Amino acid sequence: MAVAFTKEEDYESQAADLPDRPISSHPNLVTASGLASIEAELAAARAAYQAAQAQGDVSADRTAMARATRDLRYWSQRRATAQLTEPEPEAGKVQFGRTVEIEREDGRKQAFRITGEDEADPAKGTIFYASPLARALLGKAVGDVAEVNGAEVEVMAVR
Repeated sequence: MAVAFTKEEDYESQAADLPDRPISSHPNLVTASGLASIEAELAAARAAYQAAQAQGDVSADRTAMARATRDLRYWSQRRATAQLTEPEPEAGKVQFGRTVEIEREDGRKQAFRITGEDEADPAKGTIFYASPLARALLGKAVGDVAEVNGAEVEVMAVR
């Protein structure tokens, strides 16, 4: 069959067949701000779904409905599995939810807050608790040294 005889709606139906967003196999630990972010995303996904439904004829824009449905499934699942985790009251120990300041071998200082997966954004100073850096630092105290990717980092502060 020549391309000229392909229905335009076939392309749209292919675009509307979006794969689900991948769900991590790690426990869904969240900070209080991470939980609030998930709830905001879930509310936005519900609103997008309702807006797509309100468009009337779903075939008019199937990609919007597919995207809204996919996001609603993802954020509903993330909210259902969220485990609010607060740091232990033990001061000076690197834990989930705390910010740790490190110094690298080359003298660079960096600070990261260890968070859940959906909240993690290294550019904004948050890292996923299962990342190599976080795993190397969890449980350490001020003055301890950890090895990350063949280099040493020293814990300078925990807040």
